[in-house]
Amino acid sequence: MSIRPFQFAGATAVVTGAANGMGEHLARGLAERGSTLLLVDRDTARLDAVAASLRSTYPGSSVTTFTTDLADRDAVDRLATDLLAATDRVDLLVNNAGVALAGRFDQISMDDFDWVMAINFTAPVLLTHRLLPRIPPGGHILNVSSVFGLVGPKGQTAYSSSKFALRGFTEALRSELLPRGIGTTTVHPGGIRTNIALNARIGGNLSNGEVKHAQESFDKLLTFPADRAAELMLEAVKARRARLLIGLSAKLPDVVARVVPMSFGTLERGAKSVGRLAGKVRR
Repeated sequence: MSIRPFQFAGATAVVTGAANGMGEHLARGLAERGSTLLLVDRDTARLDAVAASLRSTYPGSSVTTFTTDLADRDAVDRLATDLLAATDRVDLLVNNAGVALAGRFDQISMDDFDWVMAINFTAPVLLTHRLLPRIPPGGHILNVSSVFGLVGPKGQTAYSSSKFALRGFTEALRSELLPRGIGTTTVHPGGIRTNIALNARIGGNLSNGEVKHAQESFDKLLTFPADRAAELMLEAVKARRARLLIGLSAKLPDVVARVVPMSFGTLERGAKSVGRLAGKVRR
């Protein structure tokens, strides 16, 4: 079943993780397109600054902010209640907020694991469940997974678990909602230039050296501009695309994982070998 292209002008959009990175750029793109914004983040000061900038840049735009810790299930439930009180419909729900956790499975605590799952998976599911009755035909849900929702690297058991789960949830939801005229998009960013590496929680049993190495290794993967990623997401929503892979670092693992299933570590080593060979050919 096909749905007409999404209409941003006059639409009401909920965006989580809107205080920086892709979330902030998504909010700017939506404001530019004439959408009413309901923005969510845990950083009150930064979120208020983004809202003030949007109101100044796009006079007449409607921007309402909600400060919430998505790791707290009760807080998410209160957020949903506040959102439902603020609008009679939600045309676009963007579950963008996400966190990372560094460390092997035997180095992290289950509290850390649960924290990642709560923010990256449970909060999007709860918000979708509560807001779905207000999403009309023609509406859309965009859930931000990750390249690590396609392949699972070492040291990312919690993060990959949450992103694989969000991918599966969204794909199943799509089959249920398409007959109702509601679209969904699963986004797999390959390495967007945001602060997620610097803000990642570190497993309690890692040494200072391991912490630094984990942060630096993760940060090296983040090269794709966040503003461009946001534009690609909004284009995918308009076109009702089921899935969006952002960057070669997402597209290559996706192809290889489907054609020749392997671990992410094997893929990394293969990519480095190809890079060294290409360098020798150029010389």
